[in-house]
Amino acid sequence: MTHAPKLLFADPKGRVMEHPYLIATLRSGEELVPPQDKPIALPAAGRLVHLPGRLPVGLNPDSGELELVREMKMGGKTFVPNAVGALLPPGYTRTFLPGEVKGDGPVLPQWAYTAAAWGEKGPLAWAIHTDRRSHWEPESYSTPELKGLVTAHMERFPDSRVLKQLKTCALLYRCFTSQNIFYARDEGAIPASVMCNARCVGCISDQPADGPPASHERMDDGPSAEEMAAIGLYHLEHAPGRTMVSFGQGCEGEPLTRWKYIAESIRIMRAKTDRGSININTNASLTHGLKALLDAGLDAVRVSLNAASKGLYEAYYKPVKYSWEDVEASIALARERGAYLALNLLLFPGVTDREGEVQALENLVRKYRVDQVQTRSLCIDPLQYLDVARGQGAGGEPVGIRTLLNRLKAARPGLIIGNFARGLDERENAASAPDNV
Repeated sequence: MTHAPKLLFADPKGRVMEHPYLIATLRSGEELVPPQDKPIALPAAGRLVHLPGRLPVGLNPDSGELELVREMKMGGKTFVPNAVGALLPPGYTRTFLPGEVKGDGPVLPQWAYTAAAWGEKGPLAWAIHTDRRSHWEPESYSTPELKGLVTAHMERFPDSRVLKQLKTCALLYRCFTSQNIFYARDEGAIPASVMCNARCVGCISDQPADGPPASHERMDDGPSAEEMAAIGLYHLEHAPGRTMVSFGQGCEGEPLTRWKYIAESIRIMRAKTDRGSININTNASLTHGLKALLDAGLDAVRVSLNAASKGLYEAYYKPVKYSWEDVEASIALARERGAYLALNLLLFPGVTDREGEVQALENLVRKYRVDQVQTRSLCIDPLQYLDVARGQGAGGEPVGIRTLLNRLKAARPGLIIGNFARGLDERENAASAPDNV
């Protein structure tokens, strides 16, 4: 194999090295496979990370056999290596997971681990550049002036519980959507809820004692309609171009559990301005709540799901007093009411792209004329999700993430595959956007 991508591993201090002869392997669901599809150069804003307690698996180029790397000798020292993966910036969708198996280690922190290797010209990652729109480039965020902008906005709304949460999200978690509120541009977050009616295995703001540490902390108390409206109205009136406010963020619970407050905040905003878009990121569990928001002036709905099959969806979301049927009813309502309808598809190579799962997603986007699929590489320990997905949902062999995305586009002519929300003006011409899959 010419210029075969070399296996990466890390020493106990996290220093990443290439293996002297083993070729990298990839994980697709339960299977470890040789390099395939097309890797890309690791993006400038991406980085290599070690997976503590995970042993790397390489491919011996002479025998063609997989080899589990239990120890390495470097500089006269012997150590147990850690597997290595890549973390990608926004706008990319992973196609394979790192080739590794569990050793003596904890549940991994909640990141979207991507297969990585060392190529002829440097580090590689198995991913697709699915959204080339430049306004979400990492270098535009966490800039030197951000702290000053946060302070100035906090002075405008000194008692706002919304801004108190967004300050933490912007400065500590470096959430781009939260930072947009302070930059007064693009899609700005409005956290609304401390409660949730799902128990998602990979929730980033609420984890059981035996799970990984939650990477975000929720608000102590839900803000009032007036507090949310004040922040949203300022953003709609001051953000140029593709201005949008979005209820429902990763740092909170399910916004539809507070639909009465959100509906009132939308009415307050829309009584004073018709600029921009008002969106909700939601699990779509409470159809009556969604109806109230649409009545109030909501114009965009982004439904988060990991599957369009009942079994796999409910195994991951663990819904409380709702079911997959309620989610589908809400999708149908959003389509009926003419809202811009997007799916926030939590992708996991080797599971989401099983043949049966692909067919279920094809049927969903076709039946409800979905406008956009926003691909999201699921942030979870890969082996943890495999435990959830094993025996659940629709079966069949994986067809590959690239094939999945192309089949969704074929199933729904005009469907947009991308990672970022489209503003009002962009939605008209979205179908002519370049195909990056």
